[in-house]
Amino acid sequence: MIFSSSLLENAVAQFAKLPGIGKKTALRLVLHLIKQDSSDVTQFSEAISRMREEIKFCSRCHNISDTQLCNICSNRSRKQELLCVVENIRDVIAIESTQQFNGVYHVLGGIISPLDGVGPEQLNIDSLVARMDNEGITEIIFALNANIQGDTTIYYISKRLKDFPVKITTIARGIAFGGELEYADEMTLARSISNRIPVENYIVSGNK
Repeated sequence: MIFSSSLLENAVAQFAKLPGIGKKTALRLVLHLIKQDSSDVTQFSEAISRMREEIKFCSRCHNISDTQLCNICSNRSRKQELLCVVENIRDVIAIESTQQFNGVYHVLGGIISPLDGVGPEQLNIDSLVARMDNEGITEIIFALNANIQGDTTIYYISKRLKDFPVKITTIARGIAFGGELEYADEMTLARSISNRIPVENYIVSGNK
């Protein structure tokens, strides 16, 4: 791709670093920005810069937040004793979009995947166990992707929590095995949350 301007070329190169954005799409986005008022482009760049500099992670659940506690954790009308464990922040957004869950979350920041070099010590598992001691959690719902890595993570964490008097469930198999949670439609995801099953039943049936 030949550019007549190094400024244009540099801008396209930066946009092309985004996931799912190729050089052609990056060029289209940059050309769109060139057509906009300079004040709109300034607002755009300032919003991105401010987001990157000021964004925080909730000290309790590791969700993205503007303050020390995210607006979900700080909402006292939610069921603080009902905890949904997810892989990443996109999964929180997906479940919240169903409007079927009124508890709180814990974001692991990934799942156990030895082939990718991800072990339990690299995830937010210790802080999850600490919440069991401090928050009076009565039920944990595992809402992890239905694949080998997700199952391994559920098995490992459930073993870590075996001495706590807490009900452990997982979302029902409305989510296909091997499917990505964030791509599930809202009705399927809502049904999976509502029809969750005890995790011991899930592990036994999954190993048959």
